[in-house]
Amino acid sequence: MSKSTVLLACDFSDRFKQLLAERYTVIGPMPRSGPDALTEGASAARALVTKGGLPTDRALIEALPELGLVSYFGTGFEGIDLEAALERGLTVTHSPGANASSVADFAMGMILASTRQILAADRFVREGRWTGNSLVSMAAVPGLTGARLGIYGFGAVGRKLASRAAAFEMEIAYHSRTPKSDTSCSYKASVRELAEWADILVVAVRADPSNYHMVDRSLLAALGPNGHVVNVARGSLIDADALAEALEQGTIAGAALDVFENEPAVPDRLLSAPNLILSPHIAFASISARNAQEDMVLANLEAFFDSRAVPNPIDPF
Repeated sequence: MSKSTVLLACDFSDRFKQLLAERYTVIGPMPRSGPDALTEGASAARALVTKGGLPTDRALIEALPELGLVSYFGTGFEGIDLEAALERGLTVTHSPGANASSVADFAMGMILASTRQILAADRFVREGRWTGNSLVSMAAVPGLTGARLGIYGFGAVGRKLASRAAAFEMEIAYHSRTPKSDTSCSYKASVRELAEWADILVVAVRADPSNYHMVDRSLLAALGPNGHVVNVARGSLIDADALAEALEQGTIAGAALDVFENEPAVPDRLLSAPNLILSPHIAFASISARNAQEDMVLANLEAFFDSRAVPNPIDPF
């Protein structure tokens, strides 16, 4: 019996590719997510495995005549043309919640690194500037005890981050589409109100067209000169030029980014901005979280090819 064909829109772990190869004919990874990047055999693909930040647009969908399933690794699915997918009757799945603990851990680490200037302290020592007989070698900075943490997006990641921040004795508030009745954290009616209240703003919301560049010059100004912003969601949520300007001019105190709008490209202005910590979209990438997400993708694929209801469909599919 011949194997069904699965197309990879990007590269994945060796573990995942091996598990896929045991069950399916695997094509890819594609060098980029577009119809011009399709290779021999791709037209037979019944399933496309991709990630939220990559485009699955009408042109790509139409170039895959046998396509029936688009399966997203991770919770995000902002890259898909929903109208085109609905017209084709595609099944679309994702892997929600599997990486929430890993991302929350990483966000907490970035909060500490940015506010306590851990990377700057490392450079201070390595550059031989720790000299003299002084009680404090670097300028003291505010600690986290009593600091106000604003969480933009209160899904699985936001909730887990709140529980971690509580252990640091922080005050915690959040903004989401609706208030949540099952938390003691304060609700703010808008992102701006959250930024005006917060010392540290963590972006943990799902990206969509309605919140493109939500963190702009105005919001950064509301955060203020002692504020820090951390993004572990999607790069499209922050206006990179506005952030670089805010760091250059001291509008905010610092920032930490794990995600960028056009990955893996990072704007030169961000690379040279002061008080900015950068990482290559790895908040999700603990081994346990990665394996859990891969297993959810595999479960969605198996259900689809067995003509069963997929376990993790996205709305409105």
